[in-house]
Amino acid sequence: MTSSMTTRLSKIALLAAIALIYTLIVFNNLTDYDSNYQFVHHVLAMDSTFPGNHGMGRALSSPTIQTVFYVGIIAWEALTCILLWIATARLLQHHRANATAFNAAKGLAILALTLGALLWFVAFLSIGAEWFLMWQSKTWNGQEAAFRMFACLVLVLLYLTRPDPEL
Repeated sequence: MTSSMTTRLSKIALLAAIALIYTLIVFNNLTDYDSNYQFVHHVLAMDSTFPGNHGMGRALSSPTIQTVFYVGIIAWEALTCILLWIATARLLQHHRANATAFNAAKGLAILALTLGALLWFVAFLSIGAEWFLMWQSKTWNGQEAAFRMFACLVLVLLYLTRPDPEL
C-alpha cells in the first residue's frame, strides 16, 4: 500500500471516528433525554453562576425556550451525524480515484466537520460559556468537553483538507 493510499484511508478512518462519536452523542441525547436536558436547563437558567453577577438578566427560565434550545442542539447534532456518515461513504467510494476526484469528494466532509465545529464553538463556547456565563458554574460547566470536541473536529478538518496527490 502506498503512503498516498494510507493517507487517504487514515482521513476516511478519522472522519468515520467523528461520525461514530456523533452517533453516540445523538443516541445519548435521545435515550437519556432528561440528563442532558438538565445541563441545558441549568446553563440557560444561569442558576449556578456566581451570586449577584450582573448578567442574570440574560437568563432564560422558560421550559419551552429551554426545550427549543435543546431540541435545536439535538437536531444540529443529528444533521451533522448524517452528513458525516454520508461523507465517509462518499470518500470510501472515491478512495481509489484520481487525486482530482478524491479531493472533490471531500466537500460534504468539509461541510459536516464545519457544522460540527460550529456547534461546539457557537452553541457551547460562545453562547453557553460566555453569554449564559456557564464558565461560572462548578456543576454545569461544559467548556472543557466543548473545547475538546471543537479541537478534534478542527484537527480532522485541517488534515482532511490537505490536498491528496495521485496514488
